[in-house]
Amino acid sequence: MRKTLVIGASENPERYSAKAIKALVSHNHEVVAIGLREGEVAGVPFNSLKKEFDNIDTVTLYVGPKNQPEYYEYIVGLKPQRVIFNPGTENPEFIEQLKAADIYPEIACTLVLLATGQYESDHRN
Repeated sequence: MRKTLVIGASENPERYSAKAIKALVSHNHEVVAIGLREGEVAGVPFNSLKKEFDNIDTVTLYVGPKNQPEYYEYIVGLKPQRVIFNPGTENPEFIEQLKAADIYPEIACTLVLLATGQYESDHRN
């Protein structure tokens, strides 16, 4: 099973990051997360530390473009296969950096991809 890193995690059940963590866990995905503060959703603990997670396949972003630059080097350094830009997180500058690093940028909604069975489709093309 491929590992997903959720960036922008929140314990607030109304937040899409919390909904995504719950959905990923319910679909039996291995999930790790980073948030602005310490918390836990669906058994996935998180805090604000940029840990060196191993074997990250997908990074799914719930952080707006103006707050993404602090994550650029970190995300590229994790060498994920893809980065999902959820609605409201689209960022042409970062998309170009990902392409240059041979990381697939996907403008999509993690919840929709999971609900429609497209999350697991091969994005390594």
